[in-house]
Amino acid sequence: MMTTAATPSRSDLAGWLTDAAQAVAGILTAEYPTPATRSYLHPVLGPLAAGPRVVGELNLRLENRLDEPLPATPVGLFALASYASALGWLTESLADLTAAVDAICTRAGIPALVPGTEAVLDPDEDDEEFDYSFSALELAAIRAAADAAGMTSGSYVEVLADSLRAAAAITDACMEISSGLIEDAQYIVDEAASDVRISDGPGSLPTLVRSLLARMEAAE
Repeated sequence: MMTTAATPSRSDLAGWLTDAAQAVAGILTAEYPTPATRSYLHPVLGPLAAGPRVVGELNLRLENRLDEPLPATPVGLFALASYASALGWLTESLADLTAAVDAICTRAGIPALVPGTEAVLDPDEDDEEFDYSFSALELAAIRAAADAAGMTSGSYVEVLADSLRAAAAITDACMEISSGLIEDAQYIVDEAASDVRISDGPGSLPTLVRSLLARMEAAE
């Protein structure tokens, strides 16, 4: 927890960033019960359920921080920039995850379903055309899961693959955000406050700020 002192110590600021890093990393270990009829969503339901809660908590902590006098030291501004960058990046990543899950659900036909009914198989899709590049055991598991979801094996594998890609994307984002916060926290602890400079060039910016700038340049 942050102290109530007008000028928080480097230890306080580092702890603020470390707590945020742990909260972000916790998104990746969150579990959410997945019914057999929606098993293809299992890779994304945990992060999808936990992510908004974490964003809300981090946003509240930031608001509480901003209710106090704004940082007047370079190290305080450094920590604030790191935290704000992490929150913005996480919010954007969760928006991308939500959009991906919406697309998966649409592809699986969930919006058209009445609660308590099963998905309707596509009569034009033949399971015999499914790519049997799996072992017999894997293929049996896929068929069982697809049957429970009311889908053909081919359709099931396609939406599961989309789900795994979305899970990989949010995993990469959370890991980079968390590690960036840890790096910035360690920098704050290791460097004297008078040595922290946020205006001497890109190399002195918080890790996450530099990462965001690099992503923006790559997108141009």
